[in-house]
Amino acid sequence: MDITFLLNGETVTAQAAPTVTLLDWLRVDKGLCGTKEGCNEGDCGACTVMVTDDHGARALNACILFLPQLAGKAVRTVEGIAAPDGTLHPVQQAMVDHHGSQCGFCTPGFVVSMATAHLNGRSDHDDQLAGNLCRCTGYAPIVRAAQAAMNMPVPDHMRDTAPKADTPFAPASADALAAWYLDHPDGTLIAGATDVGLWVTKQFRDLGEVAFLHACTDLQDIEVTEDAIRFGAAVTMTRVLEAVTTDYPSFAAMIRRYGSVQVRNAATIGGNIANGSPIGDNPPALIALGATLHLRRGDAVRDVPLEAFFLAYGKQDRKPGEFVTAVTIPRGRVAHRVYKLSKRFDQDISAVCGGFDVTVANGIVEAAKIAFGGMAGVPKRATAVEAALVGQPWTTETIATALPAFAQDFQPLDDIRASAAYRLQGVQNMLQRYFADLSGTAVDVRGISA
Repeated sequence: MDITFLLNGETVTAQAAPTVTLLDWLRVDKGLCGTKEGCNEGDCGACTVMVTDDHGARALNACILFLPQLAGKAVRTVEGIAAPDGTLHPVQQAMVDHHGSQCGFCTPGFVVSMATAHLNGRSDHDDQLAGNLCRCTGYAPIVRAAQAAMNMPVPDHMRDTAPKADTPFAPASADALAAWYLDHPDGTLIAGATDVGLWVTKQFRDLGEVAFLHACTDLQDIEVTEDAIRFGAAVTMTRVLEAVTTDYPSFAAMIRRYGSVQVRNAATIGGNIANGSPIGDNPPALIALGATLHLRRGDAVRDVPLEAFFLAYGKQDRKPGEFVTAVTIPRGRVAHRVYKLSKRFDQDISAVCGGFDVTVANGIVEAAKIAFGGMAGVPKRATAVEAALVGQPWTTETIATALPAFAQDFQPLDDIRASAAYRLQGVQNMLQRYFADLSGTAVDVRGISA
């Protein structure tokens, strides 16, 4: 198939299979080897490129970005960051001035991430660079370089306008997608490819027939009312984070951790739910909120409580040809909290992720929704713990009495991320942390006190 897009300011047409990654095409077909292959799974940032479309410029991982996702967009690699006459971009010059490169392998990815953040006027350098790994510098000189370049003007050549194009693999609406998926129920739907990309790069799977969802703009809407927020399935996690920050800052803080800027710019809320992972970080938070999932098969639509969508490991309540269109959460749940337990603070898979929402009136627990990922084969509520809380005084004694009920709810596995005993202790600690949090005690795990 032919895919037309802008590459470093010039229109190109790539002829490739639909699951060829941008990274492979750049290095093999174009000889642009500045974009490095490190992890090949979207974790290290060595392959970072800048992609510009109608939503603006975003840093993305080229290793899990399929070529059809770029149709009608603009791409800049590290080779296109300097001006056409060779003048260094401000972030490149700053990297030189502040000794931000040592072995140099990670440097191209850092430069592209920094240039994208510079174009977008971002000053949260630690967050913007969290998806780029460096083993040499300790990050300090790189952050100093980003700070030094921050107020320099954006070079004109960085403001790309992409050519308009599309591909037959990208239905332009949910209606078109519904018709295609009825006829191809075994096809693979690809939104951000942050998970599916690894099926290709790590498992070497043939995906068969595929449909790319980036052109389904009606699945990218966020509807905010007085009582609820409805997220289209193709809304990126970057936009989800922005949308929930005011209502649910604890949820937003977790989203900032579970994926880098590059991953959040690609990953979608619908994809994170539909893949049914037992360790996905969104479902526990959403289940605790009582989220509703919206599904479509052909012209038939239905709504299900999100917690009922996950049936068993690898199995969801989804018929052949049926897909997620949206998820709705209520607003105003002031006691909602999300806690993530992982080996690294940033950009790491959870050992356990917990969502909590307890309603207390006149000192008595009226209702409780507590859900976890990483504790079972599916995201799952702690119903025995909830029952131990409801109707009881909201006190430390009640919390202590409820802790043993976790062993009734879960028999977690031992694996490389955590032992069963550690996970069980972790969720018990989270409930105690939640009580302290709602009582006004500071519970930031990064805080240090004597």
